[in-house]
Amino acid sequence: MSRPLSDQDKRKQISVRGLAGVENVTELKKNFNRHLHFTLVKDRNVATPRDYYFALAHTVRDHLVGRWIRTQQHYYEKDPKKICGGWQMEEADDWLRYGNPWEKARPEFTLPVHFYGRVEHTSQGAKWVDTQVVLAMPYDTPVPGYRNNIVNTMRLWSAKAPNDFNLKDFNVGGYIQAVLDRNLAENISRVLYPNDNFFEGKELRLKQEYFVVAATLQDIIRRFKSSKFGCCDPVRTSFDAFPDKVAIQLNDTHPSLAIPELMRILVDLERLEWDKAWDVTVRTCAYTNHTVLPEALERWPVHLIETLLPRHLQIIYEINQRFLNRVAAAFPGDVDRLRRMSLVEEGAVKRINMAHLCIAGSHAVNGVARIHSDILKKTIFRDFYELEPHKFQNKTNGITPRRWLVLCNPGLAEVIAERIGEDYISDLDQLRKLLSFVDDEAFIRDVAKVKQENKLKFAAYLEKEYKVHINPNSLFDIQVKRIHEYKRQLLNCLHIITLYNRIKQDPNRFVVPRTVMIGGKAAPGYHMAKMIIKLITAIGDVVNHDPVVGDRLRVIFLENYRVSLAEKVIPAADLSEQISTAGTEASGTGNMKFMLNGALTIGTMDGANVEMAEEAGEENFFIFGMRVEDVEKLDQRGYNAQEYYDRIPELRQIIEQLSSGFFSPKQPDLFKDIVNMLMHHDRFKVFADYEDYIKCQEKVSALYKNPREWTRMVIRNIATSGKFSSDRTIAQYAREIWGVEPSRKCLPTPDKSI
Repeated sequence: MSRPLSDQDKRKQISVRGLAGVENVTELKKNFNRHLHFTLVKDRNVATPRDYYFALAHTVRDHLVGRWIRTQQHYYEKDPKKICGGWQMEEADDWLRYGNPWEKARPEFTLPVHFYGRVEHTSQGAKWVDTQVVLAMPYDTPVPGYRNNIVNTMRLWSAKAPNDFNLKDFNVGGYIQAVLDRNLAENISRVLYPNDNFFEGKELRLKQEYFVVAATLQDIIRRFKSSKFGCCDPVRTSFDAFPDKVAIQLNDTHPSLAIPELMRILVDLERLEWDKAWDVTVRTCAYTNHTVLPEALERWPVHLIETLLPRHLQIIYEINQRFLNRVAAAFPGDVDRLRRMSLVEEGAVKRINMAHLCIAGSHAVNGVARIHSDILKKTIFRDFYELEPHKFQNKTNGITPRRWLVLCNPGLAEVIAERIGEDYISDLDQLRKLLSFVDDEAFIRDVAKVKQENKLKFAAYLEKEYKVHINPNSLFDIQVKRIHEYKRQLLNCLHIITLYNRIKQDPNRFVVPRTVMIGGKAAPGYHMAKMIIKLITAIGDVVNHDPVVGDRLRVIFLENYRVSLAEKVIPAADLSEQISTAGTEASGTGNMKFMLNGALTIGTMDGANVEMAEEAGEENFFIFGMRVEDVEKLDQRGYNAQEYYDRIPELRQIIEQLSSGFFSPKQPDLFKDIVNMLMHHDRFKVFADYEDYIKCQEKVSALYKNPREWTRMVIRNIATSGKFSSDRTIAQYAREIWGVEPSRKCLPTPDKSI
């Protein structure tokens, strides 16, 4: 009789050696042809470009899979912590129509997620019953590391209706309702960012947030209990070690329901005492805040949570009561503090403050730039900081140099590597070595040449895709980000109109040619953001067709701004616009991408701009406008847009043009909402920074006339951008929040023994 297989024997049975062949051209060609013929059932006579893409994707995926399995084996063996016309028109992006060769469906791990129902309190504890069930089916995408043979897993969830399709309903004519019910269930993962201006949108958004949280937590606990790779039987029964093995990072308030959901699982299903469950939850969860704007911090109506997630509302109430007891003990008699810190906000509509829930239920709270983290402690979370100062940290954002330099800007990456070698790709601080080349004429020429080549390529792309001709020798002035009032695309518009009016006033004056490009998307229900897009396109229609202006000024709205477009525009940029009102931008990462790719920044001292200017030296930045303390003083005395309108003739002319329909002759009142907002309701004080912004832009133009000095400043910026690598950011999260020491260890390839 054969002996039972040990865990080691089981792992040998799923050995991955030999799955991924040696990386050489012959092997790749062989695998490519194999997938084209046997996976896609095509030959080269009938294959389409999409078939070639899928064949190549499957070939590359073969090489990932072996390392993917090996990585999971390694993680379970070592048992590390798991680190969990001018108007914008929305169109459905059916990106899965042809399938996705990079993902692997895992139907065997499909999980139930419950909604609605009611709560029964029994002698065995609370029971959530009579629920509606939606199935969560996981899809895994491999995420390869850089030259370390490690392939991590990104697990996404698809909502599926349960299979109990009711034949009785079908027979009595209920077929349509049955199909509608199935669609309602599957809409959870079908619609991204529903318009939550309406009740149905709010309900769908809350369903989405809970769906992802519930599926992920069930999956985490299943894997925690199983303990070993390939093992399906529960091994661990105690949750004492759970926070040592699992880290849950709440990325903004959207996954905040993870806190009451984990408590529900631990208390109701695993039968832990409340205090023990709370200790496990707090030590497992940490919260990253991404905004100080009050409207962006979720506050869900109690009646909606009560309907959709009745047990979770009870748990939130219990969390709140115990939390307020602690606050009362720490600050006796301070009733107003209790009101400010409560998770439950009273009012016409009773709401749950999800940011307060995140802070109460986490062991660490961080902002994403130093100034942002300081603002959190001084303003919106001040009470919480005074209660538990040890919780609050900063983790300045970062970007990956692999995508945002090596892949998108290979010319610049190569020029850098020729001077300092390739190690900077995984140790971005090495870029500081470039400071010794600031006066190297050959390096200055090489950097300028790469930039010009990128501009020529992007100009050709715009001519092909947008049917617009631009001057590749003009200054490429770029602002690409979400369209939002606080990011102040309107301030950029005021500058464009100022330039236009100056050219019209004196057509013979010399001006540095500019191509201003603004790109980004507005939230579906955000009226003012959509009006801003319309204004940008309307300005472009006037400026770009005025023969007096010629190619001295061009205005382009980059529609459907996305990663693939960013990879083209960022390497081509000369000037990066980071012009939010001081104190409103949490961090920004586009600012870092532009800096790394050799664009100079015009910006306020806001978000990560502060640290970028600190690294490069303020003399190598175009800094303008109010600082945070200036904004606070202006708030205290009262911001009055009329004062600036009356005092600044160029600004007054612009507002009169917008009001009279100069940029919308067929609809003179089109931009009245924008004018009314700027004059009477501007929370972000566009006029207050207008004068300084215009003067700073004049400095930009003056420096651009001196290409050598411009490029020297570019080199200083590139050389000092090393701090803003995501490698540094993630290492800090690992050490200071998750309790994990980062490692640069490279795993053996699948054809080698561990």
